[in-house]
Amino acid sequence: MDFAGMFQQYWPLGLVALWLGYKWWGARRVMAMLPALKQQGAMLVDVRSEAEFAGGSAPGTVNIPLPALGSRLADIPKSAPVVLCCASGTRSGMAKMLLKKNGYGQVFNIGKWTHLLP
Repeated sequence: MDFAGMFQQYWPLGLVALWLGYKWWGARRVMAMLPALKQQGAMLVDVRSEAEFAGGSAPGTVNIPLPALGSRLADIPKSAPVVLCCASGTRSGMAKMLLKKNGYGQVFNIGKWTHLLP
């Protein structure tokens, strides 16, 4: 099989690999920035459900489930960085878009909440 044939057959797999790599790289970048963000007074927000949060959470995180985030924007100051997390990085990615749309300047998605564990 030539390159064009392989590309046609496997391009969806390549896109998934690129997406996963991007998520991994993004989480690592935010993890490296975390000490500085905390010094700036960052708020750590876990957007998982209340039940998920009760099953385990990182120290210092505040639980604001994604469905409630829009109605609880007043709980999150715009003057400090916001670091978001969830179970996989998907919901926190959606939360990041919502916060950015509502005027939050420094919003970071660390992905899995376990990345915030010491």
